[in-house]
Amino acid sequence: MSEQNNPESTAPVRSLDFIRKRITEDVKTGKNQGQVITRFPPEPNGYLHIGHAKSININFGIARDFNGRCHLRFDDTNPEKEDMEYINSIQADVKWLGYDWGIHRYNASDYFDKLYEYAIELIKNGKAYVCDLTADQVREYRGTLTEPGKPSPFRNRSAEESLVLFEKMATGGFPEGACTLRAKIDMASPNINLRDPAIYRIKHASHPHTGDKWHIYPMYDFAHGISDALEHITHSICTLEFEDHRPLYDWFLDNITIDCHPQQIEFARLNLTYTVMSKRKLLQLVKENFVSGWDDPRMPTLCGLRRRGYPPQAIINFCNRIGVDKTNSTVEIEMLEYYVREDLNKSALRVMGVLKPLKVVITNYPENQVEEFTAENNPEDATAGTRSISFSRTLYIEQEDFREDPPKGYFRLSPGKEVRLKHTYYITCQEVLKDADGKIVELHCTYDPESRGGSTPDNRKVQGTLHWVSAQHAVEADVYWYEHLFSKANADDVPEGQPFTVNLNPNSLTVLTGCKVEPGLANAKPGNRFQFLRQGYFNVDLDSKPGHLMFNRIVGLKDTWGKAEKKQK
Repeated sequence: MSEQNNPESTAPVRSLDFIRKRITEDVKTGKNQGQVITRFPPEPNGYLHIGHAKSININFGIARDFNGRCHLRFDDTNPEKEDMEYINSIQADVKWLGYDWGIHRYNASDYFDKLYEYAIELIKNGKAYVCDLTADQVREYRGTLTEPGKPSPFRNRSAEESLVLFEKMATGGFPEGACTLRAKIDMASPNINLRDPAIYRIKHASHPHTGDKWHIYPMYDFAHGISDALEHITHSICTLEFEDHRPLYDWFLDNITIDCHPQQIEFARLNLTYTVMSKRKLLQLVKENFVSGWDDPRMPTLCGLRRRGYPPQAIINFCNRIGVDKTNSTVEIEMLEYYVREDLNKSALRVMGVLKPLKVVITNYPENQVEEFTAENNPEDATAGTRSISFSRTLYIEQEDFREDPPKGYFRLSPGKEVRLKHTYYITCQEVLKDADGKIVELHCTYDPESRGGSTPDNRKVQGTLHWVSAQHAVEADVYWYEHLFSKANADDVPEGQPFTVNLNPNSLTVLTGCKVEPGLANAKPGNRFQFLRQGYFNVDLDSKPGHLMFNRIVGLKDTWGKAEKKQK
């Protein structure tokens, strides 16, 4: 059995993807003694986003499917951009998705001593040298995609001299930028990654894990593949942008003394419409206050999606549905919303909430009378039970559910029109009251006492059914109505010279105050999810508390992607 607990998927079962086919063959032939060990290796320099969820699901999911294990490793080679805040958030996000690395939690910095030894081995074998070129000079010497690079004047430095200089680098004897340790590979290689890449640079920075021990830090490309090998990873699964780095990882492993050589397999990263996945751009949104923070519910970060109310299983199902491919493509955000809606439809309790209240007085209903009606908490789940809802003389309905001059085909309330109030009675609008500015402030209606429960002795039909809340029993709440963060499906499609922020949607957040919800929600806890009838799905925000309820709109009821898929089929 697997060493780790991993979530089950309820998404449609697909045939084996190309990664699983390859691993199946490895296991069948006895490669790696039939073991499957994967890893999820984030850099702790930001928060995880929905794209990382795909990688998490692949790596941990494969470990589950092949009774192996998946390591969580922080590739913490850049101390200036790393923080314990990011480390803690990454661990929380992985666990929120339902995955557990067990005892296999590592840092690339755990191997700094060993990496230093490997660097010395490369120098001694004439495979690395200390180079005094500046960063600008290195770029100049590197060449282009069509022209080969030219060797550094320090390329033929003796191993003995490079060893002395490298030790001086390690002990803080040089200022930052004075020199680097570079691998000696091939300056004419068509793969620019092989043109004598830097493997160590000087940084007089304190590291979150190793403190002030080091004055030099390994480059990501040097540490990454070797860390995999030191952990005996069998399959290093990563996104396509690392395909051109694979020959470099192989070169390092082929030129040091190490007993493991993981197989790297690349897959297409996740791109999603109406959002950006770049950590740099997400950081810019936070720093320049375009959003309230990394966990802003409009952000594609996992903590943002969690705060908004996305169920983790919906994200897993989405990742399983999009599958694993070798070609980069963009997925419609409506597909993600489909799986969120599918999960919430099964789990969210039904309630009534009026977001833009309009007062309704039932003039022929007794003033002090209150009736109780029974409503199902969730018609999709028989175990969810029922609840009691109170009906009284004064109610609230949605402003948009009344038109004084209704257009053709309008089936909601209007003067002289009869509609059904959900679970209760038929009402008819008799009078419209307005303020001095002509704004509608109150409706006077009558009800049919014989229509209790939604039917009448004469079996007459009405076309409109409205949700409502009793004014006497209603609880006030604020609702944060979220739309897409960007107004363009391709958020990076901007005029030349313009920042990507020009595509931000000015209507991505609307705050509705004075909303009215059922009294049963008065003690709702952060993280509780509900379906507001006819409105959508809502989650109680982290900052919500009794006396000040705050709901985040998770997703609407309309399913454009599901309908499109059904039509295609």
